[in-house]
Amino acid sequence: MTADTLATLSDQLILATILLYLAAMVGYALELAYATRPVQVRELVASDGTTVTQETTATEPVAWAVRAGRYAVGLSWIGWAANLTATLTRGLAVERWPWGNMYEFVVAMILAAVTVYLFMQLRYPVRFLGAFVSVIAAVGLGFSVRVLYTQAGPVVPALDSYWVAIHVTAAIAASGLFTVGGVAAVLYLVRREGPSRLPALADLERVAHRVIVIGFPIWTFAVISGALWADKAWGRYWNWDPKEVWAFITWVAYAAYLHARATAGWKGKAALIVSLVAFGCLLFNLVGVNIFFGGLHSYADVK
Repeated sequence: MTADTLATLSDQLILATILLYLAAMVGYALELAYATRPVQVRELVASDGTTVTQETTATEPVAWAVRAGRYAVGLSWIGWAANLTATLTRGLAVERWPWGNMYEFVVAMILAAVTVYLFMQLRYPVRFLGAFVSVIAAVGLGFSVRVLYTQAGPVVPALDSYWVAIHVTAAIAASGLFTVGGVAAVLYLVRREGPSRLPALADLERVAHRVIVIGFPIWTFAVISGALWADKAWGRYWNWDPKEVWAFITWVAYAAYLHARATAGWKGKAALIVSLVAFGCLLFNLVGVNIFFGGLHSYADVK
């Protein structure tokens, strides 16, 4: 295939990926809303030699809704494969690592987030996150296509380096993990005490904490490797560039969450609010800095 053909195929696969993630979101939402239904259960209770009938409310699974959830997982895997293939064909078309601009970075970050979710649900009961991860994936890809899209082509000399494979890959992986943590944290804050179709608060907090614990050292490595790359490219480890500053602010915010989580009295809602502040810093670093600021990273500006 020619470079133009590969680039066109990549663009078409991204559109297909959006549709697949949206279809998966519908399946997850149906399961979340209708997977169980209340039923009245009659029990015979013996008391003082007499037998009385006692009615209690229980739940039973709804077969079609459970199947919808299973189909949604399958659609997520197909969408993930399309997302991965779109990333690979983009890289083959430009003959470089396919995250040299904001469009490519967001596509790769969405791939990382969906990867984290899919592999987590193989081991842990986290399918409830599917609807929310899927809608974020679809909206994120739609935003990248409508606002961030850049034609396949070469990058500026500063990005023509093996450091792209080290620094940017680490940033993408950490961002995917933090995205899943952000979803779990939001669900924790909107969930109310008592019966709910969402998981228990403790389970939501556990998911958020687990992915952030994994993502934080990866983000730390991304910041350090970015400084090493800056020294090689610009002759200084630190240049007070807006992207560098907000990457460090994001690191401090997640470090504050981990410290708060380890401190008595800062578990639960208070700690997760700190994690969402950190996630907001991450999103601003990834997109907002490129929209509102210039600097040494202006090669990634939104066109």
